[in-house]
Amino acid sequence: MNIRTLSAAVFAATLLLAAAGCKKKVAASAPPPPPPKVEEPPPPPPKPQPPRIDTFAAEPATLERGQSSTLRWTVANATNMSIDQGVGAIQANGTRQVSPGNSTTYTLTASGSGGMDTRSVTVTVNAPPPPPPPKPKPTVTISSADMLSREAQDIYFDYDMSDLRADAVRSAMANAELLKRIFAQDPNFSVLIEGHCDERGSAEYNLGLGDRRATSLKDYYVQQGLPANRIRTISYGKERPQCTDANEACYQRNRRDHMSAGQ
Repeated sequence: MNIRTLSAAVFAATLLLAAAGCKKKVAASAPPPPPPKVEEPPPPPPKPQPPRIDTFAAEPATLERGQSSTLRWTVANATNMSIDQGVGAIQANGTRQVSPGNSTTYTLTASGSGGMDTRSVTVTVNAPPPPPPPKPKPTVTISSADMLSREAQDIYFDYDMSDLRADAVRSAMANAELLKRIFAQDPNFSVLIEGHCDERGSAEYNLGLGDRRATSLKDYYVQQGLPANRIRTISYGKERPQCTDANEACYQRNRRDHMSAGQ
């Protein structure tokens, strides 16, 4: 093979190689694109801290009624704070004076997004000793005779009559209750019923009329449960008048039964 022929062969081979390289280069696929970049989520916010009551105390914790105590507190991580028993809303750190009338428990409540915390303190109030009892008033003792003289009512009668009329029964009923009290406090006391008349009629007749009047009242008292042996009667007729005018008003005052202490 001559040089020209060799050169032509080398040239031809070179062309074939070049053509093959170009054809292969065209047929190759493009490399895949890189995957999209994924952004990481932001970190979660920090968890809120729970409210915390660091201190809550009463100084002094024991006092006498009328004195004051100071509440002291410190609170952290809270948005709402209050103390009951009428104290109300408070700041995170502070003091408040209280003057309870009786032993009282105070509760501090602290709350926020992280929860709630409570704490209580008690202020003990010592009640003062009771005052000494008042001295008893001196008892005024009234004798049975004075009681009878002050409270007993005279019993009045119609002309020439010894029966108890309606107003006389009311007075006799009050007298019976009085005698029951007197007899209860003085077992040795007795009563004398005096029968009296006005001036009209003879002395002898009026003595009998006065006796019937006194006996009528005694019988009523016995019917009310009073002991007959502690009630005596006597007639003075017209011998002891209360007044001496010659008119019906005076006569009525003299027609009576009167009670006095028995002898």
